[in-house]
Amino acid sequence: MERLTELLRAHERAGRGWASGSEDDVPVEVHGPEMRENLVVRDHTGDIRARGSVHDRAEGRMLYVHIVDRTLTDTIARACSDVLFEWAVAQARRVGAERGLTVQQIDTGAFRDDERQHARLADAGFERVRTWWQMSRSVIAEEVQLVPDPDAWSADGVDFRLVRREAGGMPDEADLRAVHDVLEGAFTDHFNSAEETFHEFIHRLREDPGHRWDHWWLALVDGQPAGALVGTVSESSKGPDGSYVSYLGVLETARGRGVAKGLLHTIIADAAARGRDRVGLEVDADSPTGADGLYVAMGWGTKYTTESWHKDVPVS
Repeated sequence: MERLTELLRAHERAGRGWASGSEDDVPVEVHGPEMRENLVVRDHTGDIRARGSVHDRAEGRMLYVHIVDRTLTDTIARACSDVLFEWAVAQARRVGAERGLTVQQIDTGAFRDDERQHARLADAGFERVRTWWQMSRSVIAEEVQLVPDPDAWSADGVDFRLVRREAGGMPDEADLRAVHDVLEGAFTDHFNSAEETFHEFIHRLREDPGHRWDHWWLALVDGQPAGALVGTVSESSKGPDGSYVSYLGVLETARGRGVAKGLLHTIIADAAARGRDRVGLEVDADSPTGADGLYVAMGWGTKYTTESWHKDVPVS
């Protein structure tokens, strides 16, 4: 695990100038359910020099991670990349066949300034398709007063509350299904939206090392779920932890009523109450909802930029 973390951190430093990955981040890609597969490339001494991971994320969409040792010569690095790409294409055909598809998409990412990674992806037939802003906002202690109580509050006909918990401490399944249904409905008009079953959704989010059930909120309009926010914890060894907005969605019928802003105020106030110093999120640079404008107006700024690269693989 230590070597895989070294590769991840070197990859981050080369791509964006600084590293944040830790051993807690690697198991998300390495130790997963049957929908994940992994491959490592070793040198003659047995040292890991490259690794790949694929995740059958949702029907028609397979996520792919591709990391190669930055100290390798260009010739050897390319050879490692070729092995990983060939393996990923084979995995895409397998996944697509199991789902009965004719074409399987491989979805991978790169830092905006990582020209080496861009060249590898382009040579392997991937196309740059989208840009994402990774945004962060500072939190101060006084912002605990942004909402009356992050656990439950109301304003302008909208009720905001945490996902309910059962007697044993586990979340209420009906509320979890409501979160899933809201997010599925809210993202139908978003880029590369792919339907994900409730089981896939819950299993994937529980794998996140920052997962916490007490960071899931619902917003209700006229008693019906209309918005949802799934938050996680961004742990830090050098200072206070942060909160992160993994998902924020509002049904089209409820937009314009302050639902998104209310949910964002809720996670900010919750972060302040926990002594955290920041809230992060990712936003589509070309979002059809104009979400980036709301985030900027509420104090978020872009920390770094990533890209999505796709390749469509014929299954047969």
